Amino acid sequence: MNSNRHILKFFFELGQLRKIKREGWRFAAVEQPESVAEHTLRTAQIGYFLALLEKYKDPYEGCTIALFHQIGECRIGDLHKVAQRYIEVNEEKVVHNQLQPLAKMGESLMKVWKQGEYQKTEAGKIARDADLLELAVTAKEYVDRGYEEAMDMIHNTKKRLYTKSARQLLQELERVHSSDWWRNLKKFNDVK
Repeated sequence: MNSNRHILKFFFELGQLRKIKREGWRFAAVEQPESVAEHTLRTAQIGYFLALLEKYKDPYEGCTIALFHQIGECRIGDLHKVAQRYIEVNEEKVVHNQLQPLAKMGESLMKVWKQGEYQKTEAGKIARDADLLELAVTAKEYVDRGYEEAMDMIHNTKKRLYTKSARQLLQELERVHSSDWWRNLKKFNDVK
């Protein structure tokens, strides 16, 4: 099989992330949680900003790690923390199997994935904080919609953050409402 076909097959596999829901929110009674793809997009965006706030030399690196941090879930789904207590999954093996057909590109992406998974590099730690901060931001959105149980996700995130910037953003998160961004927009005319 030619390499372009392997790449296209991987693209189709990545599309699975749009179909897989973030299952942990079910414990907070959220009936229609976001997909893993939706979570991943905002995680990558947050990763870019965290890298800038931390004055990291290459903000694209943390963003890229965050963008690919959950590709294994294409094959194993989103296992929430309760399920993880009982099910052992070798996610590194899953990701290795996904990427092996991609030869050199797969090897390169495997290095990216490992940085996020094991957080042994500064960029990996930033990407992990982006993942946690995205979880907290989503939790805040759910809390503001009446899903009070989601508040636990915010509290549990506090002790897991590595970067000073992520800790500061999380602290501020509790003082804002998720709809604050648009409330004043309707009061102002567009600037010409």
